[in-house]
Amino acid sequence: MTGSSEIPESFRGLRVAPSLLSADFSGLGSAVDEVLEAGARVIHFDVMDGSFVPPITIGPLVLSSIADRVHEVGGVIDVHLMVDSPERQIAQFAEAGADSISFHIEATAHAHRSLGAIRDLGCLAGIALNPGTPVEAIEAVAGHADMIVVMSVNPGWGGQSYIEGSEERIARIRELAPETLIEVDGGIGTATAGPVAGAGASLLVAGSAVFGAADPGSAYRAILEAAEAGTT
Repeated sequence: MTGSSEIPESFRGLRVAPSLLSADFSGLGSAVDEVLEAGARVIHFDVMDGSFVPPITIGPLVLSSIADRVHEVGGVIDVHLMVDSPERQIAQFAEAGADSISFHIEATAHAHRSLGAIRDLGCLAGIALNPGTPVEAIEAVAGHADMIVVMSVNPGWGGQSYIEGSEERIARIRELAPETLIEVDGGIGTATAGPVAGAGASLLVAGSAVFGAADPGSAYRAILEAAEAGTT
């Protein structure tokens, strides 16, 4: 990225971001290539530390191993830090090839400073909030974020069911931050993509609904079509 104020084309418009959390890690490169060939241009990269959430997942070395193949086709990597004290990890992921980095408002006392640090490293800066966190918790920093991530499941595991009513939270955030990208993460598939897109989300993270399908490329396209239908 060339600057924190610029939104890359790959983030613009309505997008579905396949989440590598649900991919087969024995063939991660092939999984990435398959969804890129289907048209995906945002790859979602979940990072969990075993503290903020119970599981431990992947880190900067794995990110660096896929960064070139994503960037070579004009794609971007959307890093979601589900970790305590995310400010300690930001620089490593930026150096490894992240194009956006989001962290949780619940995980740090330094949200404003962390958003600025992410932008200074040339990435889009995002703030995420859990289903049980009031929307008002991000009000003071919403204007300093490029992206707001609405969790529509409790963070920690892939394959969870969408929490009904999450689209109402998306709509409230859209009113709070009308110019900010809104990402929704959790339980997104063909049945839920339309309602969340209609509520104002433009970046939809889909994990098991894509990589758990027999044909991930076709599943990706079906979710995108459902999202587009929800905005008409």
